[in-house]
Amino acid sequence: MTELTTVEQILERKSHPVVRDASIAPTDDMHDRLLELEAKGEIILQRMTGDVVEFPTKYGRMKKIPIEHTWHHKSCGHCGHIPGYASSILWLHRQFNLDYIDPTDQTSCTGWNYYASGASNAVGQAAVMSRNFAAAYETGYFPMIHCGTSFGHYKEIREQLVHHKDLRDEVRRILDKMGKPLVIPEEIVHYSEWVYAMRDRFKERQLVDMSAITATVHPACHYYKIVAEDAIYDPEIYGGQRTAVVTALLERLGVNVADYSTWFDCCGFGFRHVLVQRDFTRSYAVLRKIETMINEANPDLTVTHDTGCVTTLDKSQFAAKAHDRKVGVPVLSDAQVAALAMGAHPFRVVQFHWHSTDWRPFLEKLNIPWQKYWDEFQGDLDQIRAGTKSGITWQDADTPIKLQSI
Repeated sequence: MTELTTVEQILERKSHPVVRDASIAPTDDMHDRLLELEAKGEIILQRMTGDVVEFPTKYGRMKKIPIEHTWHHKSCGHCGHIPGYASSILWLHRQFNLDYIDPTDQTSCTGWNYYASGASNAVGQAAVMSRNFAAAYETGYFPMIHCGTSFGHYKEIREQLVHHKDLRDEVRRILDKMGKPLVIPEEIVHYSEWVYAMRDRFKERQLVDMSAITATVHPACHYYKIVAEDAIYDPEIYGGQRTAVVTALLERLGVNVADYSTWFDCCGFGFRHVLVQRDFTRSYAVLRKIETMINEANPDLTVTHDTGCVTTLDKSQFAAKAHDRKVGVPVLSDAQVAALAMGAHPFRVVQFHWHSTDWRPFLEKLNIPWQKYWDEFQGDLDQIRAGTKSGITWQDADTPIKLQSI
């Protein structure tokens, strides 16, 4: 019998199916706790309405995911670093005529303050989250969180609010001054869970053949390591050993998902050190993640589902290239890949021009004539500069692209 390499041993250990039993889960069922607080009049529990699907989580409990009638809690990192991330999520909703709200009264989650130990406190953190959830509740739409950091942060705050009455009282005192109720949604939903729920519908509308693409997946720590029982798992994805989101989408779109030994490691973004020791973040992202992916899988693309992960894995390669490191793997979110597969404009929607790592070979492998669409996008900018166009509209972005002939 051939002796397994270290990498093969690691991957083999992670290949065995997991049997989950919600009745013996090592954590409390947050839903029961929330119902108790609602019955006591301590909180308003916002419930989903309309089209809702359910999927099993880490310990076998079922989690509800709304398909539409959603209030989109955007990410400061998306909007500031990767705007094609957010526009792809909303573009996908538009393609299926799904009802949603893109709110103008949402604030940052303050998660960066929390992780950097730089500002705020437990009451301040919880009050910001609660104000955002109250704003969603007032519209009648259910909140969907775009950012993995916000998602993990809000789950931790929910735990604190549920277990500490003194914290609830302090937060309620602040909300009373704004005339807002203390609202907790029945689920805290990450957008990538919606992408996972929609993967079959994306496949039905797929225009771009992705079977020639090999991709590695980085599952975001803020999604499945913080309050771990809230992440979605599927026995058909790595035997239920890893969260199903992202990987399940890529497989449904025909992408070859390649494994690598450091899949569990952080992207390098981490917590406080991304702000105070950024050289560590960049070197970790390259040496521990990107170079490992290249050496073990040589992917055309890396896909993840968090603001910090896309930013760190993509933009860290720019500095590493100056030091002749083995880099050059473009990085996208699952929403951007889904939009691209359905024919989204690479610049008006997916916005490749905001990404640092060279994406041209990837688009060429998909037979997408990127130069044609780049010129089209530059024409938009010329009109905006000339004052004949106020900006790029959804009408500009809605028409699917056409592939070049082979």
